[in-house]
Formats: sequence, structure tokens, C-alpha cells
Amino acid sequence: MNTKLHGICDSRGRPLNLFVTAGQVSDYIGARALLSSLPNVDWLLGDRGHDADWFREALQDKGIRACIPGRRQRKKPVKYDKRR
Repeated sequence: MNTKLHGICDSRGRPLNLFVTAGQVSDYIGARALLSSLPNVDWLLGDRGHDADWFREALQDKGIRACIPGRRQRKKPVKYDKRR
């Protein structure tokens, strides 16, 4: 049995909020659990595990720009700031 730690960190990598799930659980579960506790920020940096249209729309509704690379199987590529 393993676990997965989902977290919200500030720009210096300091944890602001954490959520633990079983290791085989999708990253979407952690994203949904932490969505309401996101601070007022300009950008959210995430990995491919957070690439979901509903998550991008929820971030946009909060005024947060997503910097998340698209999954490889996406039909339309997603633009993101690679340097960020």
C-alpha cells in the first residue's frame, strides 16, 4: 500500500495545504479536494496529472492562469509557459 501527497505550495515551495490519498487514486481527486482552498494567486503550476478541462475552467473562474502541460493523448495541444 502506498500513498500520494497532494499539496498547494507558495512560490518558494512552502506548503500551504496538504491532502493525502491512496497511491492509485487519480490526481484529479486531490485537485478537486484542494480547489476551494487555493489562495488568491495569478498562476498555478501543475504537472500533466492535473490536465483536465474542468480543472482549467475552475481555475479560470477563480482568475488563476494555469501552467499545466497537456496530456499526450489530447486531441488539441494545450499551450503553456514552459519557462514558468
